Amino acid sequence: MIRLIVYLLILAGIAFGVAWIADRPGALTVDWQGWHLETSVLVAFSALLVLVAVAILGWSVLRLVLRSPDLLTGSLRNRRANRGWAAISRGLIAVGTGDVSGARRAASDAERLIGREPLTQLLAAQAAQLAGDTAGAERAFQAMTQTASTRLLGLRGLHVEARRRGDADAAQAAAEEAAELEPGLIWAADAVIESRCLTGDFDGALAMLEREAAHGGLDRAAHRRRRAVLLAAQAQAQELTDPATAREKAVEAAKLAPTLVPAAEIAGRLLGAAGDSRKAAKILEAAFATTPHPDLAETYLHLRTGDSVRERLKRMRALTARMPSHPESVMALASAAIDAQDFATARSVLAPLLDAPTQRICLLMAELEAAEHNDVGKAREWTARAVRAPRDPAWVADGFVAERWGPISPITGKLDAFVWKVPPGVAASPVLEHEAERVRAAIQAAIEAQLPAPAVVAAAPVEEPAVIEAVAVAPEPVDPVPVAPTLPPAVRAAPSDVIAMPNLPDDPGPEAASFLEESEPKAGATSRPPFGV
Repeated sequence: MIRLIVYLLILAGIAFGVAWIADRPGALTVDWQGWHLETSVLVAFSALLVLVAVAILGWSVLRLVLRSPDLLTGSLRNRRANRGWAAISRGLIAVGTGDVSGARRAASDAERLIGREPLTQLLAAQAAQLAGDTAGAERAFQAMTQTASTRLLGLRGLHVEARRRGDADAAQAAAEEAAELEPGLIWAADAVIESRCLTGDFDGALAMLEREAAHGGLDRAAHRRRRAVLLAAQAQAQELTDPATAREKAVEAAKLAPTLVPAAEIAGRLLGAAGDSRKAAKILEAAFATTPHPDLAETYLHLRTGDSVRERLKRMRALTARMPSHPESVMALASAAIDAQDFATARSVLAPLLDAPTQRICLLMAELEAAEHNDVGKAREWTARAVRAPRDPAWVADGFVAERWGPISPITGKLDAFVWKVPPGVAASPVLEHEAERVRAAIQAAIEAQLPAPAVVAAAPVEEPAVIEAVAVAPEPVDPVPVAPTLPPAVRAAPSDVIAMPNLPDDPGPEAASFLEESEPKAGATSRPPFGV
């Protein structure tokens, strides 16, 4: 619209000028070298305009003729470049569709037509990766590192290739160099942090985290969470060697991430051991109110070692009051009630969960039947139900099930990978070992209570029930996952920390039968002490 208005204004100006000259006729006379020219001003002005137009046209033609070789060369160059970019487009599409031969052919055409452009080098590397040519891909990425504009891209490719072939040193070197060039680069900073965690260098990981945050690589929430995870890992590693430092780090981690269960649990336990029960209780209560967890409940229950079982039950009521219907609250309160012999409370809180009980609920009911009524039959019935009951949550990272939380995944090395959830592909979670120990003790006590007094003295301990053994510590894995051998002691799980379970049949069958028939202890059998003691 604006162009049209301007165009009309120009036409109006020209028309006004022509009309103005036409309204003022005049004569123009020229005498030169015997030539006498006489014409009007309008005709002379028009002739001048035509002469200027002819001069401009002649100059344009002459310039075109003089520049024709350059124009022809440029046209051929542009045509070649267009064909090269078209080859890059075809190559990227071929890579996306998995066409190995098409990707290689397009990469060769692109390099021949437009040379070693960044996208040409990237296409060549991706075509080599698609074809499984690791050496070719590494050569392409190595070539990229020689140019400033593609150096970070080349380092990323070298890092990925090194991780694929299991060369941790080369992967770390590429990530370190990339992080040095660009500290805010997320993949490089994360790779450096994870590699330092694998070697137990949590101080170095924290330093890299702060550099990443300072250069805008992380938002505030992500920075606080990751810092809390690393501080909790430091506290876990130093808990036995330097309790005071571990306590400070755990408290800071709990402040940064109140929902991080390991941080709150370690902080509460160390503060309680130092005599600061009030602060420990505050941290544990805040964490349990948002993320109920059995470790938090166990630490809170034994916060003061001199308390009686009734006092512990009262404290557990206060802890679970904010989320009374959560399964973890129910199980924690029921366990404390059984210890205090308040069996009515235990039954009332467990009742809503008995329609679809999990394995831990079944074991708690078995313990309750044995402790309250000395009913070994019902206790065995509940332990048999535990075999095919739904599983309970455990610490899981990339399919790896562990009894203790860790800062990184032992499979992929990812930071903050452990999640409290129902583990896939295993029959039971490691936390059941504690519940199974309680059931064994309750059934043993019930059997001894049913025997005559002289027989009680001579009675041998009841054998660990086969059903409880199947639920708590099965011997063979369903889908074994290798643990990374490079894990440091601070984050490597002990053999007993990793529980891998076999697929159990829907019908307990022989396991339940053996549980009912066997009465002698296994030779050399040992059991873990109750969790939290």
